[in-house]
Amino acid sequence: MTQWSDYSTGQRIKMLRAGLTQEQLAEAAGVSLATVRKAEKSRGGGIGLPSLLKLSAALHADVSVVLGQQAPRRSALISDRAMLRELSRTVHDTAAGVGTDVEPPIAADLQADLENAWSDYRAGDYTRAGALAAPAIAQAAALLKSVPDEQRCAAHGLLADAYRLASYTAQFHGARDLAYAAIGHAHHHVGKASDPLRSAMVDCGRSWIYMRDARLAKATSAAETAFAAIEPRYGERDLEVLATYGWHVTFAAVVASRDGNADRARDLLSQGHAVAARMGRDVMINGTSYGPTTVTAQAIGVHTVMGEPGKALALARSLGDLSPLPQAARNRLALDIALAQADTRQHDAALDTLLDVCSRHPDWARHQALPGAIMQRSGHASTTRVRKLGGILGISLFTQ
Repeated sequence: MTQWSDYSTGQRIKMLRAGLTQEQLAEAAGVSLATVRKAEKSRGGGIGLPSLLKLSAALHADVSVVLGQQAPRRSALISDRAMLRELSRTVHDTAAGVGTDVEPPIAADLQADLENAWSDYRAGDYTRAGALAAPAIAQAAALLKSVPDEQRCAAHGLLADAYRLASYTAQFHGARDLAYAAIGHAHHHVGKASDPLRSAMVDCGRSWIYMRDARLAKATSAAETAFAAIEPRYGERDLEVLATYGWHVTFAAVVASRDGNADRARDLLSQGHAVAARMGRDVMINGTSYGPTTVTAQAIGVHTVMGEPGKALALARSLGDLSPLPQAARNRLALDIALAQADTRQHDAALDTLLDVCSRHPDWARHQALPGAIMQRSGHASTTRVRKLGGILGISLFTQ
């Protein structure tokens, strides 16, 4: 039986545009007819990431679907399936008031458990993070039922955190409906937590899910709402406030670049750099990592998407110590550098960079869509490397 990943990128685009002509797809995506025809060649034609993103948006499909990675990301492993099943049950049951009759935890202990789960998430272990999110949601719901009125805001905040973590892990496993449901529940509870910083994090999470679902207008609106609500006062020195605001401004720049608004992306990046300069160093506060290293790493991805790979590589050379970045962020940085190398025709270097990060962190890599795009661009440079990467990621670019 032919699997979705067995088809070529071009074949998948043809099947996804069922009911649309090539001309209609080109118009909907805002690309030339020649680009669509090139994309539908046997292996996808080596089109650039901006065009690929536009086509995926017009097809109402995640780019991972276009690249054939959606099926491997969904229920690829028994551990993934078990985690998602339990997480889905917990998210839906607790939202309906079911399963909250467990012994309520001590709030400080629950906070510590959530911090451990977020650490796993930032390290790129999305399966373990999701496995820890499920009991945390049930315990947070039980805590909310048991606390006196004066402690309910804090309890709502903890439950919002747990639902947000569930949403993120579900998203990385391709469980889009669960991701939407969990972030919706997080939004409900954060509204009762009276915590502007947490509220901004949930709005940013909604933006990320919209972006992954190719709903770029909604992603832009949610991202702009997130940072505007927590803009610090002039002279603000609280690192928690600055780090949270800086991260949300920088993420809005990422969304703007994906939406093709280069001027807005550059303006937001400038704001992000200014906040990082005020901070003077990278910090990890309340699950948010931000500072000079973080904003530069994000800027590399933004400039690559905007078609400025040379500038992205120059920024990469300026980076020094990467230890302030969580492991997942360092991995993502490697993907952005590999893409910039591919876009500057350094195909062997791109595949070397990609193979290094995917070999070191295969469980993380199989949840990412970008490796497939980089392989597609540089695959002709080294068939051996591409076959090795295909084995790690569970995809093939050689099906005709």
